[in-house]
Amino acid sequence: MESNLEVWKIAHQLTLVVYKVTQNFPKTEQYGLTSQVRRSVSSVPTNIIEGQARQYKKEFIQFYI
Repeated sequence: MESNLEVWKIAHQLTLVVYKVTQNFPKTEQYGLTSQVRRSVSSVPTNIIEGQARQYKKEFIQFYI
């Protein structure tokens, strides 16, 4: 799912960069640090989309905190 929000576009680009960078992490970190960093960075654009889909502004803001 994509968004017209500029902040989502930037967060998505950051996610792509982090995934590319973490490909060079040691294989011993594949299920540790690599996984943790990737999950963290991918949650940002996901939260933006989820917040945007909310009906009330208070709910929308909750996903940015």
